[in-house]
Amino acid sequence: MITLHGKYKPLIQDPSRYFVLTGGRGSGKSYSVNLMALFLTFEKEQNILFTRYTMSSAYTSIIPEFTDKIEALGLEEYFEINRTEITNRVTGNRIYFKGLKTGSGNQTAALKSLANITTWICDEAEEIPDNNLFTKIDYSIRAKDIQNRVILVLNPATKEHWIYKRFFQEAGVNSGSNMTDKDTTYIHTTYLDNIENLGESFLISMDTMKERRPSEYNHTILGGWREKAEGVIFTNWSIGEYKSQGIDVLGADFGYSTDPSTLLSTSIDKANKRIYVKEHLNKPNLNTSQLGAIFSQVAGRNVIVGDSAEPRLISELKRYCNIVPTIKGQGSVNYGIALLQDYELIVTPDSTNIIKELNNYQWSDTKAETPLQNGFDHQLDALRYAVSYQLANPNKGRYFIG
Repeated sequence: MITLHGKYKPLIQDPSRYFVLTGGRGSGKSYSVNLMALFLTFEKEQNILFTRYTMSSAYTSIIPEFTDKIEALGLEEYFEINRTEITNRVTGNRIYFKGLKTGSGNQTAALKSLANITTWICDEAEEIPDNNLFTKIDYSIRAKDIQNRVILVLNPATKEHWIYKRFFQEAGVNSGSNMTDKDTTYIHTTYLDNIENLGESFLISMDTMKERRPSEYNHTILGGWREKAEGVIFTNWSIGEYKSQGIDVLGADFGYSTDPSTLLSTSIDKANKRIYVKEHLNKPNLNTSQLGAIFSQVAGRNVIVGDSAEPRLISELKRYCNIVPTIKGQGSVNYGIALLQDYELIVTPDSTNIIKELNNYQWSDTKAETPLQNGFDHQLDALRYAVSYQLANPNKGRYFIG
């Protein structure tokens, strides 16, 4: 009644808990996973949670895709479809559709009643910003005496993404693999595995892209992981030696339990429009005395410009070092970015976290020029504070330094 493409049969056959499905456009991974979800509803006590990070209306986005498959297979009599779920009339099993993100900001929705869920299909998994949110739901999929499945379906992002680090880098698994390692099954497909279902014009366009835009072809079509994000904010940087111009100003951003506290040095060569940058600190869970000791040792009497959102902390750190708050206001982030873009940034090779952030700090909306809140901004916030302190025009923006 329902059959899966050969490469996707492990979704049904393998006893793994985790299934990581990667691939580019036209690979058929979403189609096959949706078929598999319908197949599971015919088995005993199978209830499926289907999520996307952003899903404003399942009824107008993903449910029509399932409806088309049900109709194409002639299975309409077996399923009841409403605005948020699909129910198998024979078994009573259901597919629930949920969005993980609330309508505004970066807050996540509260998912309730997960006790009966046996399979979680996490579609467009690359949009989930961190491992914490994934783990929270993962640990809720724990039905007894039945196989539990957690299926991640994604178009690979960059190698800094938590999915790459957790399921590939830390596991010692090569990207593009089709294999099972411990409790994880990896399935990678491309349009070449689905060629019988693709039109000639699509195949011609793939050949053209392969020839003219090989990097885009490798990432978007073959599903390769990028070294850096697309649309990054800073392209004006290179690796080089830190050359003090006589005045060094440091920048600091303060973290909490998961976010790191950061400290870096800057020195500006105004004549040649260069900013030299060196990383000193990138560590979470530091208390005031620990920060003070590090700041004092690294900075001496040089000025440190810290995040003004923590006035009490800055006041306490004054006992250890010469620290001042940055001045924030409407438009200050974009103004600070513009200042940095006007110079060439020279970053020392051991500044690994700064380099990582430069490769992944990108616009969420290029028209509105809003930076993406993706966690790659802790060092770069500190860099903005230090450079704005030195370069800000009192008559422009809100970065006046009194």
